[in-house]
Amino acid sequence: MESPLSIVPLAERDVLPCATLMAASEPWTSYGITTEGAELLWRRALSEDAAVSVARLETRTVGFAWYIAGGGFGLSGYLKLLGVAADARGHGVGSALLRHVEGLTLADGQRDLILLVSDFNQAAQHFYLKHGYSYEGKLPDYVVPGIAELLYRKRLR
Repeated sequence: MESPLSIVPLAERDVLPCATLMAASEPWTSYGITTEGAELLWRRALSEDAAVSVARLETRTVGFAWYIAGGGFGLSGYLKLLGVAADARGHGVGSALLRHVEGLTLADGQRDLILLVSDFNQAAQHFYLKHGYSYEGKLPDYVVPGIAELLYRKRLR
């Protein structure tokens, strides 16, 4: 039997659900992201044909992953954003999105995927460690003053 979860490219119908998810979730709430600000971000991603994949559970958008080829210092893939709706967490949505992005990274001929996690986001840190990522360093005050971003990396091949 086929799973009701699908991972597809970002489409117009996903913009508001992604913005709403972002505005209601950490770490973005700590950064002051509003639904309106997030909607502008997702509309820009759509207009620029950014490599954004969304997870849909049947017809509902429940997660997103924004990938930048070579965005990791020009040498690695970079996972810019990954988010899952609160009521869909713990059901494999984040893992499916992460596997998808890892596949994109390998298809781009890159051997590493890197990402940043806010220092207060313990759940995300645990998630990435569980998926084979290693902590590589700390960037204090990188996005906003008082919050450090933690650099994680996974060697894919």
